[in-house]
Amino acid sequence: MNIARFNTRLRPFISKSPRCLAQYSDYQTPTASGASDEEVRRATRYCTNLLQQYDNPSYIISTFLPPTLRPAHLAIRAFNLELARIPDASPSAPVRGMRYQFWRDTINSAFALSPAKQPVATLLSSVLSSLQQQQKQHGSSTIKPTLNKSWFLRIISAREKYSTNAPYPTLASLEQYAENTYSTLLYLTLSAMPLHSITADHIASHIGKAIGIVAVLRGVPLLAFPPPPNHHSNSSGLGGTLDAQRTQQGAVMLPLDIMAETGLKEESVLRHGAEAAGLKDAVFKVATRASDHLITARQMVRNVQGGRDVGHGFEYEGEEGHDYPYRQGEEQYGERGRGGTSKDKSAQQREEVEKSFGVFMPAVSTELWLRRLEKVDFDIFAEDLRRRDWRLPWKAWLAYRRRKF
Repeated sequence: MNIARFNTRLRPFISKSPRCLAQYSDYQTPTASGASDEEVRRATRYCTNLLQQYDNPSYIISTFLPPTLRPAHLAIRAFNLELARIPDASPSAPVRGMRYQFWRDTINSAFALSPAKQPVATLLSSVLSSLQQQQKQHGSSTIKPTLNKSWFLRIISAREKYSTNAPYPTLASLEQYAENTYSTLLYLTLSAMPLHSITADHIASHIGKAIGIVAVLRGVPLLAFPPPPNHHSNSSGLGGTLDAQRTQQGAVMLPLDIMAETGLKEESVLRHGAEAAGLKDAVFKVATRASDHLITARQMVRNVQGGRDVGHGFEYEGEEGHDYPYRQGEEQYGERGRGGTSKDKSAQQREEVEKSFGVFMPAVSTELWLRRLEKVDFDIFAEDLRRRDWRLPWKAWLAYRRRKF
């Protein structure tokens, strides 16, 4: 089917939705302390453009979030992109370290509602100001809107740790990196709803790990044969052919234990690219772990929708930011129903999954990419994997409507 014709057919479905992407320009974003309305509007446009250019899937999927949540989503995702672009823009370690420290200072000042003159900081401070106002309105409610500053700092530290392209020692260490970055981004978005739910966080943890693993796989060709600077994007082709990029050799960021298991050597990848012995096997094993996390998250959603338990415990329960007024194994928990009695566990979980489903939508784009990887027989250098997936708007809309990913 012609892509333009497909988009024309899909446009009526999207434009009739109250969650239309075009509404980004109409956001009534609260003004941050020390920032004017015009500064916040400019910051919103900057973050929107950043997502469109460098993280188009997050931009498309954000249409399924409640309008009140989108400014927080924009700020959080733009923050992640600013960090992701540091290694490309800063070739020397001292300069990279200064940039990461800048973002630590920026987060601290944003939480103090005195943001630096930087668009992401301005929008983030505006969101925090709005959340503080909502906290006052909630009073004694058990669920208050808030963002965890330590989660932002965790993302910075995880990004900085691997900014030198140091290899992941094991597949488990890659999963931990994904947990500390992409899962944490989902936690932040959930907390801004506000939703403080062990069930939603548990599902988000698995989805975030899948997203993080796929992000590393997507970056294998770009790090092995680096493109020109400032082309850090997962939205489309990154300019030039891979053959042209092979004149600049880099690093292979697959887990070392998987490389040893499959007999893959970094030197072989740098010399032979897609023809390196053991490369497809290594990619298959890593991709399988990402797929396993998506399967687990999908089954958890089905269990909750069917009134059943999620099936296993949340390994991060009790850690910072994951303290809950109830535990997954309890029969009754959460908000109090009428008459002062606790809501039934399964009913409460269904409400939480329904409320947070839009936050889970990045699973759709991740699943689509894994299917494309399988279609090219796990050739991580296949040009098709570098193209924007025109099916995403339709697949995302269908997944959201059916509440299945």
